[in-house]
Amino acid sequence: MDKHPTKHQLHPVLVLGHPGLRAACDMVVDFEDPGFIKEGRRLMFVLQQFRAEHGFGRAIAAPQIGVTKRMIAMNLGDGPFLIVNPEIVWESEERFSLWDDCMSFPFLMVRLSRSVSLTLSWKDHRGQTHFWDQMDQSRSELLQHEIDHLDGILAVDHAMDRDALVAREVYEADRNRYDRMVPDQAQDVL
Repeated sequence: MDKHPTKHQLHPVLVLGHPGLRAACDMVVDFEDPGFIKEGRRLMFVLQQFRAEHGFGRAIAAPQIGVTKRMIAMNLGDGPFLIVNPEIVWESEERFSLWDDCMSFPFLMVRLSRSVSLTLSWKDHRGQTHFWDQMDQSRSELLQHEIDHLDGILAVDHAMDRDALVAREVYEADRNRYDRMVPDQAQDVL
């Protein structure tokens, strides 16, 4: 999966309110299907383009580009890769709160609660199974967010209360104030 689509092949990231963001995704069953391969490449390319343009973005889920397959493109610093058919095998009961953002509403921050740790089963683009056992808080939070997308659930659906939605520019202007509302938030590294 090393070829990149050209820019004219891209679909923009769907934004909050688009019905495609509420679609539940289908499992990938044929890892040699040319459509799956093309969509996986496009998903990774869109992630890289978004990161270059906005300066943030560790992952993107397929429905955010209008693809209803259970796949996520991630980049944790070593380049993009695909997570296909992810399944949460275990989830800690311990939770933490954070300000979450999303490529589908980059103008908005959402205060919500997530599990501190997960164990995840997933397949790579070749169909090989992998396990991430008791992941750290930052990666666990990220994958909960992305897997929610695969089920048609958005971060705004998890908002803690009526004061849990803030415009990004307001949050950035008084970040210390807002970060005190979530003292146990994981620090993103990318």
